[in-house]
Amino acid sequence: MKSLSKILLLSSTLLFFSCTPQKKPEKAKVVYKTDNLSIIQLSDGIYQHISYLNTDSFGKVECNGMIVKDGNETVILDTPTNDKSTGELIDWIKNSLHSKVNAVVATHFHDDCLGGLKEFDKNNIPSYANNKTIELAKQAGAHVPGYGFNETITLNAGKHKIVVKFFGEGHTKDNVVAYVPDEKAMFGGCLIKEMDATKGYLGDANVQSWSQTVDKVKTEYPDVEMVMPGHGEIGGKELLDYTIRLFKSN
Repeated sequence: MKSLSKILLLSSTLLFFSCTPQKKPEKAKVVYKTDNLSIIQLSDGIYQHISYLNTDSFGKVECNGMIVKDGNETVILDTPTNDKSTGELIDWIKNSLHSKVNAVVATHFHDDCLGGLKEFDKNNIPSYANNKTIELAKQAGAHVPGYGFNETITLNAGKHKIVVKFFGEGHTKDNVVAYVPDEKAMFGGCLIKEMDATKGYLGDANVQSWSQTVDKVKTEYPDVEMVMPGHGEIGGKELLDYTIRLFKSN
């Protein structure tokens, strides 16, 4: 009976840990912090940048972006929200990582994705976006990325490939997801919600398609281990599942 009890206890423990949402990676450490910008190293090749957006509906909002690095090369996913924060990010990459920025990608047309594009242009850094993003940015009177793509594009930071792909509408009509296969890391942008988040801003959303779009993302990348949402805490696959459930009834 004691052996059976031990087996049941072990099984329960394993079940608990397998169902517990993943926390921020153990290697995570803050490597830069000011009032405008924070940078957190998550692994040897993945960093999170956090800037801030003042909104009428949600107050001061933390906005995530990703830096993918290998050797002396980086690719940035989403700009910080303004020129000042973006200038700090570019300077930090040059002076602390001793790296060049090969490209920046805006994952949709809102300011939390492309608010700092002017600084990238000033530094002669190529900017990319879905052609739908470029069209919507023009309509909104926002700064426009320099290069467009239709469904998918692959960029490189040293040995790391960054696959950027449009899976369908959700938070916006143009939202894309970026995946780094050898790091098993995803930047989901505002298409993906942190655990227990509300639905957030829906002014440009397609709530009917949102769950189906994220389900396609989940199917495409079954090996993903690190998922970074557009706002809030990093997690694992549970963020995809949570986002699917959150919009399932619509």
